[in-house]
Amino acid sequence: MVSPPTLESEETAATATAVSLEAFLAGIGPRAFRFAEAGLRQREDALDAVQDAMVKLLAYRDRPAAEWTPLFWSILRSRIIDVQRRRGFRLRFWAPANDADDNPVDWADGGAGPAQRHEQQQTYARLVQALRTLPARQREAFTLRVLEELDVATTAKAMGCSEGSVKTHLSRARDALKQQLEEFR
Repeated sequence: MVSPPTLESEETAATATAVSLEAFLAGIGPRAFRFAEAGLRQREDALDAVQDAMVKLLAYRDRPAAEWTPLFWSILRSRIIDVQRRRGFRLRFWAPANDADDNPVDWADGGAGPAQRHEQQQTYARLVQALRTLPARQREAFTLRVLEELDVATTAKAMGCSEGSVKTHLSRARDALKQQLEEFR
């Protein structure tokens, strides 16, 4: 005979879920910021988008932990698209002209020496610049599959498309990046 759940067991389960969700969000935060910054090209907008996505994920804390990753990336992707759409409706001459050069990327890597950090910064800046030239779907597929190392099925869920589309976008992105970054080999 199965005994009904007690209040203590429910509180313990809720605490365990909160702790694991907190660890999940702490682990995915920096990568999500880089993803959002590549899509939005403004640090403040990227921080807001990641924070909004994290808050929205809290509503799904009762779902299994295996569903959090594709769900989070899907939420973040939607938030990035919303911000991009809002920008499109603004009058361009009223908005300040902010470029990526005005807001330098925060390079927080305490383990590397100055020369290695400089090389990493240049490499990352070239990659980001090359990623910015890609169409949005190709950039998303490349970032989620290669940089975030998500599998094809999870990437397809996050992007809201088929696995075949993910593979096509990824292939096209790799070809375009290979052409752009060939000179830096």
